[in-house]
Amino acid sequence: MKYRKLGETGLDVSVLSYGASSLGSVFREINEAEGIKSVHAAVDQGINLIDVSPYYGLTKAETVLGKALVDIPRDKYFLSTKAGRYGETEFDFSKQKIKRSLEESLQRLGTDYLDILYLHDIEFGSYEQVMGEGIPALEELKKQGKIRFYGVSGLPLTIFEKVLETAHLDVILSYCHYSLNDTSLLSLVPMLQQKKTGLVNASPLSMGLLSSRPVAGWHPADEEIKLACQKAAAFCESNGENLAKLAIQFSVRNDCIPTTLVSTASERNIIKNIEWTEEPINEELLEAVLDILQPIHNKTWTSGIMAWN
Repeated sequence: MKYRKLGETGLDVSVLSYGASSLGSVFREINEAEGIKSVHAAVDQGINLIDVSPYYGLTKAETVLGKALVDIPRDKYFLSTKAGRYGETEFDFSKQKIKRSLEESLQRLGTDYLDILYLHDIEFGSYEQVMGEGIPALEELKKQGKIRFYGVSGLPLTIFEKVLETAHLDVILSYCHYSLNDTSLLSLVPMLQQKKTGLVNASPLSMGLLSSRPVAGWHPADEEIKLACQKAAAFCESNGENLAKLAIQFSVRNDCIPTTLVSTASERNIIKNIEWTEEPINEELLEAVLDILQPIHNKTWTSGIMAWN
């Protein structure tokens, strides 16, 4: 496993990190014992950053992850969770709620501190509350030693620019913007480097688009994006290759991207994902797939409320 510096945090993070959303049965109903094994396998194979949220499975992911972490020494991993999003339409970035949310997460996770706490999907909150209460709450929690570092997460890249214009962030978590079909995250890298802000890239499979499996019905991408990704998956299959493998290899190969979160509750899948990062990428296949995806390159979908625009 390779490791890279996460901004100015001093953390050396594995290029592939573990996203625990699957433990909350977000993508499919999971076997809890198998999910726990997947966490153990990830750490055993060198992954040292684990990310979760109370929103995933409505606290189920944190609860299952807490059971998995009981048997792992705390110095073997860096742990991040989130606050501010608690349901499909339930958002609260008030100072009081952020602090209470952290205490509840710590209890479920079985630890007395977090390495990173994010405000979750801030584009759905009001700018005034996120900046006036949410960020100050994170600053206080850091001073109290309950969290080591803090940041924000969300889909639109513009939200990171807007926050960083006036606030310090140790790290940001961006998803679906550095993958085979969308590399727009690179446009934000110069600002992050200038602000000395770490970067966590999530969802190298673009929430299931870059896979041979059927795309979930809730996926917000339009039909043009879905069809192009299906075409790329079919091309890979016809050549005896795996689009998901290519996607993960592509996302971890760039030194500008310190770590990429991948989510699975399968022990076999996490080991396979890790092995893929150690194999050389098929450059000829990559070129062909990027050509197939070129018509939708950097095309995304809307997320959040208009107040952030």
